[in-house]
Amino acid sequence: MMLNSILNFYINSSIHVALAVVSLGIITMFNFEIPIDVNRCLFMFFGTITGYNIVKYAGIAGLHHSSLAKNLRLIQIFSLLIFVALFLIIFYLSLTVIIFAAIMGLFTLLYVQPFFGAGRNLRSLTGVKIYVIAFVWSGVTVLIPLLGNIDLMQWDVLLELLQRFLFVFALTLPFEIRDLKFDMARLNTVPQILGVRKTKVIGVLTLLAIILIEFLKTKSNFMSEMVLIFIGVLLSILITSSRIRQAKFYSSLWVEGIPIIWCLLLLGLQFIYW
Repeated sequence: MMLNSILNFYINSSIHVALAVVSLGIITMFNFEIPIDVNRCLFMFFGTITGYNIVKYAGIAGLHHSSLAKNLRLIQIFSLLIFVALFLIIFYLSLTVIIFAAIMGLFTLLYVQPFFGAGRNLRSLTGVKIYVIAFVWSGVTVLIPLLGNIDLMQWDVLLELLQRFLFVFALTLPFEIRDLKFDMARLNTVPQILGVRKTKVIGVLTLLAIILIEFLKTKSNFMSEMVLIFIGVLLSILITSSRIRQAKFYSSLWVEGIPIIWCLLLLGLQFIYW
């Protein structure tokens, strides 16, 4: 019972998704041979929790999880502390990173606030939801680690952005399959348009494209390529095994944990062969 309560808090307070975002940021640093910047990692961690919990508190996501309601007060207090930490870590970042993060934050606000008339926000616009998520995640996890460290006008940076966008798109598909029983028809999510079976095919093909793109980079290494292939196969299995009626933590824990596994594999192999 205690373990279940802890797991519910871990998922519903957005700690898990924040670790996934930080993991993708560290993967970017690894791919471009940049030392891990602890301040930027903390910023991504605190910013993700703040952003995701704003979405939840605005009533746009997570309302069908009863465990969120039970722990709501505790999550609110936790989120306040995280927001204070986010404010403090800003003083350790460059102005460029802060400005870019503010732009990404604006997209988060547009995702939940009705700026488009008739009470509509980005999430409620037809067919937009998954692409907004992929855009923000790819921007945060690729550009925030790289800003001020390397020249962004490089072929490999463009490919990394494309790969990350496609990866987050594929990662989100099991969530969209799960949410078929909750999403309004007018959202036109991928499974609503194509059906579950074709959505799974699209997911697998997307992951195959990501792997092929890796071989177009001017600087890549065997370790990164092998880990990426393994992650692509693992996520393909999870996508093809997705159901509308999923186990409670199937998407929110196991699918969303794929970036963490990816990061740990890279760091572990780097440590072994260092």
